Amino acid sequence: MALQASPFPNGCVAGIHAVGWAFILPCFWFLDRLIALCKSTTPERTQRLEKECYLHPLKVFFGSIIFFILFLVTAPLGFLGFMLWAPLQACRRPFHYHRETPASPDETHRGFELVGKASFGFATANLCLLPDSLARFNNLGHTQHRAAVIGQHIVQGVCRPHSRIFVDSPSSCGTPSPSNSILPTVNSSSYGAPDKHAPVSHHSDSAGVHVSIPLSNSQVTCDDTEEPSTDSPSLLLNMNDDSNQQGRASQRSVPRASLSQGLRQQDDVPWEVSSLFPANVDILCLEEVFDKRAAKKLTQALKPVFGHILYDVGVYACQPPCRCSSFKFFNSGLFLASRFLVLEAEYHCFPNSRGEDALAAKGLLSAKVLIGQNEKQKNVVGYFNCTHLHAPEGEGEIRYEQLNLVTKWIGDFQAANKLPDEDVAFDVLCGDFNFDNCSPDDTLEQSHCLFEDYRDPCRAGPGKEKPWVIGTLLEQPTLYEDDINTPESLRRTLESEDLRKRYISPPVPGKDRPLVYPETGQPWIGRRIDYILYRENSVSKHCRTEIEEVTFITQLAGLTDHIPVGLRLNVIMDSAG
Repeated sequence: MALQASPFPNGCVAGIHAVGWAFILPCFWFLDRLIALCKSTTPERTQRLEKECYLHPLKVFFGSIIFFILFLVTAPLGFLGFMLWAPLQACRRPFHYHRETPASPDETHRGFELVGKASFGFATANLCLLPDSLARFNNLGHTQHRAAVIGQHIVQGVCRPHSRIFVDSPSSCGTPSPSNSILPTVNSSSYGAPDKHAPVSHHSDSAGVHVSIPLSNSQVTCDDTEEPSTDSPSLLLNMNDDSNQQGRASQRSVPRASLSQGLRQQDDVPWEVSSLFPANVDILCLEEVFDKRAAKKLTQALKPVFGHILYDVGVYACQPPCRCSSFKFFNSGLFLASRFLVLEAEYHCFPNSRGEDALAAKGLLSAKVLIGQNEKQKNVVGYFNCTHLHAPEGEGEIRYEQLNLVTKWIGDFQAANKLPDEDVAFDVLCGDFNFDNCSPDDTLEQSHCLFEDYRDPCRAGPGKEKPWVIGTLLEQPTLYEDDINTPESLRRTLESEDLRKRYISPPVPGKDRPLVYPETGQPWIGRRIDYILYRENSVSKHCRTEIEEVTFITQLAGLTDHIPVGLRLNVIMDSAG
């Protein structure tokens, strides 16, 4: 059963809500511009110095007066809108669901015979898409423009061929040297939502295992001898079933040297630093998409590739309803984009937020997606969970309790939505956890039992990272320096231990304890607070999960203060199951 698109029970309620928000928006916008005018980002300050502009104080003075007057003028209208908007939050479902219209009016689910190995790609990124005035406190501005550019970058990355080059990596700090290259695995020649009959990234490995994917009345059999088309995304997105039946488009490869130094194998985990998003990401989780207009821009950019999108996730106003103990001014900031049909979705708000974090409805979003059908006509599904935990340092007990809630809520969701006649291919948890695995201040969270249930590919144990891991939290004052302000420069910096010390946030020391980091003989990693975890005990018994690659992504350099992370899993299913 597909989800309802609108978060409201009927059109009348949705209309009243839209009117209320239209009354609020002018007042909110003028207040946002008033604050933004007084807070400059590093590029803006640099530009004024280069142009020797000395009129900025006058601009701030007179601009502040104008925006303040406009704010006061629109405040009564905003208050009236608030009186319409706030009570309706009690009957609002906590997310919007966007679903692309199927290519054919008679929609049928795409089925596939899963034989051998199938590959699933996931990615997570914190985008800091707050209202422009608040984003500037993180040295990031122009939220609407950044949202549009980020959407374009993600589409550019995921709509490229999935090619791999392995290099020997004796240590995370050594100079990478190319070794034997492997032919790219096969991706489909078109991209889109599965209900458009567009195949997704279920492909063969180099050993020749193949996946046969019937597309309505046609069938495409993938092997490892061809490379996908690298035509422009607009062309790829307009391909339909007829093009699949007629054959693949002309194919050519992309020079991999411009993307990364290639996959490195260490601790049985292939990994790389890439200047593009991984090809053929199936499910994308974004955090801090708080701004509604920015969320809509992202949806518009991503919907040709990800046909199923959950946005504006969270609750507003008094939570629980009719109680003023915790008023939510912002949603959770979570944003989920999937190539697969979303069968079920559930959101929970953390009840123990404190301080400025309590103004946002941070929580957990759980989704069950339909991948297709196996050769026995049983549905193949996957579970995907994303979260954003409490942010302030020194408050690990709050995050620890939130991890307890995450574990409970995921278990409850899967128990309520599990069906006996279906196979579960993957169970993934990702998001911004706001603690790392190297800071003494985060010792409590590092030892949580969640890490016994879910596997972290980057973690060697509590408080100890694997030596190849790279921190994902950038220092905000240095976001625009030449070493990290482009995808290529950031990639080179992250691959150099000496350089990344300057730009990755260092560990947080514990109370009354001096920080000794790194330990003798260990590399400098920094704070990795963005996670993608997976577990195997909740998937079908005849499924086995392998890590194909972990990716640290630099494509959003200069657009956010986090480094996105990607994970590709190979799911091996016994055909007898």
